[in-house]
Amino acid sequence: MKKFILKITVYSMGVVTLLGVSSCSDSFLKVDPLGTLSDQTLANAAGAEGLLIGAYSLLDKVGGAGSGNGISSSNWVFGSVAADDAYKGSTLGDLPDILAVETFAGNPATGLFNSEWRVLYDAIQRSNEVLRILELVNDISDAERTRIAAEARFLRGHFHFEAKKKWNNVPFLDESINYNNGNLNVPNTADIWPKIENDFAFAAENLPSTQSAIGRANSWAAKAYLAKTYLFQGKYSAAKPLFDDIITNGTNPLGVKYDLVNFHDNFNAERSNNAETVFAVQFSVNDGSNGQNGNRGDRLNGPYNWGPPGGSGFFQPSQSLVNSFRVNEDGLPYLDNFNAVDVKNDQGISSTTPFTPDETALDPRLDWTVGRRGIPYLDWGVHPGQAAVREQSSGGPYAPIKTVYYKAQEGVYSDATALYGIYTTISYKIIRFADVLLMAAEVEVELGDLVRATELVNRVRSRMSDPATWVHTYINNDNPGMGFTDIPAANYKIGLYPTFPNPEYGRKAVRFERKLELAMEGHRFFDLVRYGTVAEELTAYWEKEKAVHTYYGSAVFQVGKHEYYPIPQAQIDLSLGTLVPNPNY
Repeated sequence: MKKFILKITVYSMGVVTLLGVSSCSDSFLKVDPLGTLSDQTLANAAGAEGLLIGAYSLLDKVGGAGSGNGISSSNWVFGSVAADDAYKGSTLGDLPDILAVETFAGNPATGLFNSEWRVLYDAIQRSNEVLRILELVNDISDAERTRIAAEARFLRGHFHFEAKKKWNNVPFLDESINYNNGNLNVPNTADIWPKIENDFAFAAENLPSTQSAIGRANSWAAKAYLAKTYLFQGKYSAAKPLFDDIITNGTNPLGVKYDLVNFHDNFNAERSNNAETVFAVQFSVNDGSNGQNGNRGDRLNGPYNWGPPGGSGFFQPSQSLVNSFRVNEDGLPYLDNFNAVDVKNDQGISSTTPFTPDETALDPRLDWTVGRRGIPYLDWGVHPGQAAVREQSSGGPYAPIKTVYYKAQEGVYSDATALYGIYTTISYKIIRFADVLLMAAEVEVELGDLVRATELVNRVRSRMSDPATWVHTYINNDNPGMGFTDIPAANYKIGLYPTFPNPEYGRKAVRFERKLELAMEGHRFFDLVRYGTVAEELTAYWEKEKAVHTYYGSAVFQVGKHEYYPIPQAQIDLSLGTLVPNPNY
């Protein structure tokens, strides 16, 4: 029997509505596939579990139909480069599709959109295959059947959520959609939020609170995702009890109660699966996969030809982001005029010219988020600045940190081969507990409890009040491996908010805190869209930045169009017109 592999392959390669390739012919259906498995072979507990693992495997967006440069679980292109977090980096001609996203010059024919669409709907298909095969499985308990179905529906909810926030008008595929049923052409005209809610609600009700592995979804992760789904729709009253329950009682899949940890532990490969992990994408290296199970999606995001091998100088933090970390005498951010003064940088300054970093007060999270000249860069050495290694006109003077491993971890938590040395095991946290606290604070502002909203924001801020959590100078700059002193590397200061005086101020403070806490983590653009401030924020950002980054002079955000990405033309064509374009594309 070859029915199962044919069903999957035909769907993945010719789901003419959704996954799309450039061409497909009837002769494909006549070729006997090799090494196939039938429904009967997979219709058992091991087969269902194997299909489930296959669905989990696409959380990293590697190995699916649309993998490629710029396609990453972290959404560094679609969520950060598209916003005011970061520049594309490298040179203007390098990966021009990403530049098109950055400047909103993309169109339905831009290949990056089609790649993202294909990998998401490939993953949705894998999730649905689990549910289909479960109907045929007999050697399984009711509890295990329910648990597997709940995990599959959680994953299906996640991948649909990813598509929804990028394109808005997207089709929802459940397990009834397949080649044999002849119903592949699914319209994208209905709002799929209710169906995403249903998947997460089912998962929250039916998943256990603990799991056999940290990478599996548990009931608390499902509740967090359901609450996030409500938040994206402005359903604050529905989200509040879920957030309250998660904050009070939630645990990670290993039963560890959710809590904040040292900030950079979230991005330290040795410690990244910790009490702050709500749901994360897991990576593995040195496992015989030639690095392919490592964090391939972020492999471009390291300093250019310095420090970790293979770094390409992409995904460089923006000056506006760095300026956001300036603080006043109370250690609080400048909510309204953060961009009035630039944090000192080495833009255009020769690497042979002496440089002293800014001595004004800064939020200590800055130097765990951004590599800047004169400041220790993990244990790799004092950052020489991008001017030391690359022309800065497109990328700027800064480097990312959250995607980079420690030198002491090289070959252990990074792949040991030179070719894949930038591939790491740093997990990407789709939702972490600080994110939950800030989403809950947002809900409290909108529902009028400013005291509780202030408490939640201050809980996130207060973890940085201990100087032990700051970046420190090296004992010996010439030998960073000797360790660090107890001397802060910069003038760090962080304060706590007094109770927000009104909803307008509270709203602004919560949103700014998300900008600081979650910087470079792929959330910013989607946050700006749901705030309704994206056009205003990006227009101001481009105006500020274009004096140096002249290519921003042509960037224009069109309200009613650019809040969402264009439906890929390849998918519209393959659907025979069932899919309709997004407005104004």
